[in-house]
Amino acid sequence: MTATVLDSWAIIAWLQGEEPARSQVREILEGAALPGAGTLSMSMINIGEVFYLIAKRRGAALAERFLSDFSTMPIQGLVPDRGLILAAARLKSRFAISYADAFAVETARRQKATLVTGDPELLELSKKEPIELLWVGA
Repeated sequence: MTATVLDSWAIIAWLQGEEPARSQVREILEGAALPGAGTLSMSMINIGEVFYLIAKRRGAALAERFLSDFSTMPIQGLVPDRGLILAAARLKSRFAISYADAFAVETARRQKATLVTGDPELLELSKKEPIELLWVGA
């Protein structure tokens, strides 16, 4: 595995057991735990998005459990700096994507990584902007 960034969509689909994302994300997580594996990361903005989506849909206790479980996963949570925040804002200003999606894209670009997603908005974006996607959607 080389450098890989997870989008919120991929984690939510994995948690909900949606195929083919469930199997593909599980494989990525298992591979990231192996010695010599490449980096697997996720923007803290996207981690926050997963948290609030779980809290809204399933309750605060499960959202807190996700955070606890996340800390044991082989995923590095990346805190965006000023440059990344502004890059995401610029991307969002030009395209019809969510602000959190803009962070996923710009985090992947900064890491020179493949972005794992099944989000149709990001598939459309990839036709207009250079971004390497690993599609895990149906």
